[in-house]
Amino acid sequence: MTSHTPTPDTGIGEDELRGLVARLSLADKVRLVVGEDFWSLPEMPQIGLRKLRMSDGPVGVRGVLWDERDTSLLFPSPTAQAAAWDPEVARKIGYLMGAQARDKDIHVLLAPTVNMHRTPLGGRHFECYSEDPLLTAEIGVGFVEGVQSAGVAATMKHYVANDSENERMSYDSRIGERALREVYLAPFRAAVQEARVWLVMSAYNATNGRSMTENARLQNDVLKGEWGFDGVVVSDWLAVRSTEAAADGGTDLAMPAPNEFWGEALVEAVTAGRVDEVVLDDKVLRILRLAARVGVLGDTAPRGDVTLPADADAQVRAIAARAMVLLENRGVLPVDPAKLARVAVVGPNAVRLSSQGGGSAHVNPDHVVGIPEGLRAAFGPDVELTLRQGAFTHRALADLPLDASVDPATGEAGLGVEFHAADGSSLGTDHRLGSNLVFWPGTLPQGTAALTARARLTPAVDGTHLLDVRGAGEFVLTLDGVRSEFALVSESNDTIEELLKPPIKRFEVAAAAGVPVEVEMRYTLGEAGFAATGLGWESPRLAEDDEIAAAVADAAAADVAIVVVGTTDDIESEGFDRTDLALPGRTDELVARVAAANPNTIVVVNAGSPVIMPWRHDVAALVWAWLPGQEGGAALADVLTGAVEPGGRMPTTYPADEADVPVLSTEVVDGGHDYAEGSAIGYRLWAARGLTPAYPFGYGLGYTDWAYEGATVSGDAAHGLTVEVTVANTGSRDGREVVQVYLEPADGTLFGAPEPLRLVGFASVEAAAGAKAVATVTVDAATLARWDEAAEGWTVVPGTYTVMVGRNAGDLRIAAEVVL
Repeated sequence: MTSHTPTPDTGIGEDELRGLVARLSLADKVRLVVGEDFWSLPEMPQIGLRKLRMSDGPVGVRGVLWDERDTSLLFPSPTAQAAAWDPEVARKIGYLMGAQARDKDIHVLLAPTVNMHRTPLGGRHFECYSEDPLLTAEIGVGFVEGVQSAGVAATMKHYVANDSENERMSYDSRIGERALREVYLAPFRAAVQEARVWLVMSAYNATNGRSMTENARLQNDVLKGEWGFDGVVVSDWLAVRSTEAAADGGTDLAMPAPNEFWGEALVEAVTAGRVDEVVLDDKVLRILRLAARVGVLGDTAPRGDVTLPADADAQVRAIAARAMVLLENRGVLPVDPAKLARVAVVGPNAVRLSSQGGGSAHVNPDHVVGIPEGLRAAFGPDVELTLRQGAFTHRALADLPLDASVDPATGEAGLGVEFHAADGSSLGTDHRLGSNLVFWPGTLPQGTAALTARARLTPAVDGTHLLDVRGAGEFVLTLDGVRSEFALVSESNDTIEELLKPPIKRFEVAAAAGVPVEVEMRYTLGEAGFAATGLGWESPRLAEDDEIAAAVADAAAADVAIVVVGTTDDIESEGFDRTDLALPGRTDELVARVAAANPNTIVVVNAGSPVIMPWRHDVAALVWAWLPGQEGGAALADVLTGAVEPGGRMPTTYPADEADVPVLSTEVVDGGHDYAEGSAIGYRLWAARGLTPAYPFGYGLGYTDWAYEGATVSGDAAHGLTVEVTVANTGSRDGREVVQVYLEPADGTLFGAPEPLRLVGFASVEAAAGAKAVATVTVDAATLARWDEAAEGWTVVPGTYTVMVGRNAGDLRIAAEVVL
């Protein structure tokens, strides 16, 4: 009997989809599972399949180009998104990204990243949500539901245990089954079973001895079998490195095209019987099911009339402010601009905000509200603001300033670019608004062997200016007719690291105010198939000793000093891990000296991952602002002035010293990483070892105070628990509280071994000053269950447990026993 019942979310019956598969030749099937280019799948008119496009996207929808003219909303980093501790915020972010994807004709968003914060040195720590599997799952599910409600596919990545960057293409994550199930697989399972995610991306690394693109146990047996995943397993880019093993290992789509292992090699393997064509047919069926879901197959269309709302910028601003975390406050915050005459704004990140991290998550916003702009708008014209870098922490200079550079060919602000064939002939020109030039394979004019970038810079001041040339390859730089030839060589063999952290050569340029400087850079492309180069510029600056002294003098003369410090995208990025947790350069010295000069020093940390803050008890206030996205300066001003309460809570544990961190190193040993800590990740491991962090998991202050007055616990192992918590706002301002519920065996053991507390639920409440609220936290039976390795299954271990309720993992105020 023929089934015409549509598969959920498709509008096309499964039998119809199978019929379309049957109409394709072997060559067409293989062409579909290897894609068409860097971001797309091919159209196949014979079955009504239109082109399907993908885009990176944990912080925004970049689209298929890395081009500052193709702009996108830039959201706060995923660590910030998780810091809101609110799945509804994640759902809103997902919907807005889905709406922008629809505007850009993008069908698949390669987000969210749900790998775990196993070590704070992980290069993509900022791009992942948290150290806790429940919090990560809740935020991830909300995000996926938001994206897919707009008719765009979300992609959970990277499956699985891709928790650091060093040697990421080859290391083996060696994990016990209980830890794998309870921690690292948990967010993926939730996304599949609760949010019905449409894609999962397999990781570069191996897990327990098997490369993830070839890992049949985890991709076929667990993901597709146990969990019932009916979507597409797409490889991370260039992760498919075998033919039969990857085909039989559960990977459905090898990206990008071309792929030497899945082109003619896969056709030959199927023809020879080494890969069953039934296996290939299942991959094609899944891709067609995806195409129907996103509306590019036959009569299907994307669901709903979805457009980006007019207030999207305002929503991004509100999200950024909600995520910021107040770590210290000794009465200085919120500030009242009416009581200020002069404010000293100091710090390298005050001058150059790190709005996002480095890597494939990068997008090009149409604007970024910097710290000075945000503060000036909030403080008004009567408050004098001074601005100083104070310390020089950025490896690379900023891009050429648009207000001082023009394309010599057109006279327009920006940069002129010309493309050349191997014989030097011109293949065309372009006009760019920025000087960071990245061209994916296939985006350069055919036959491009070199490119020339030209700008006419007009300095505003006399002195020695600085010019950076960025990129790996051969260069010819001409400054006002003076020619220099040189080559720059990347220190890394990782293509992504070469792209994101290119070598730099710096030049000093003596120039006079108002006198144009002619700059021409010719770059010869390598064999990688892409181009990544650029120019940076900075006006004359003081020697660093003098710059710090000037910043301290400004602070001493001000009513309030706001010091903005943090990381850069050379520190937090895909492609490489961090080397330590210290703030770069002389940052700590700068903060200490400013705090000594002005007792009203507010420090803002602009970073996505933990750093050591030795001065944290010596400042009047400390705000963690994350990598806050395009509205960062405005959102920070909202928080500092009290227009918005900093409502964030830490999604990971922040150490006082590197020596305290239970899992720090990302060094690959004997080909991999041994997850010897088991399921005790993050705050659980801190608790198991009796360590005290600087700021516990879940920590965050506000502009009011809260009392926990009581909690009732009801339920059982079969139906789950309901925890009702009464809290009172005992302060003078309205506020928001995140009530957190933890569970621990009463005797501290499980399966005969020590078992620390774990988060089992949370809920936020709002209350006016002096009012009370009740937070209801539901803990379902699945959350109560643990993986029993002996029984090879989930079970709620019978016994007495302690339910603990409080503000964070280090401040649990109410305890109650429950028998399960």
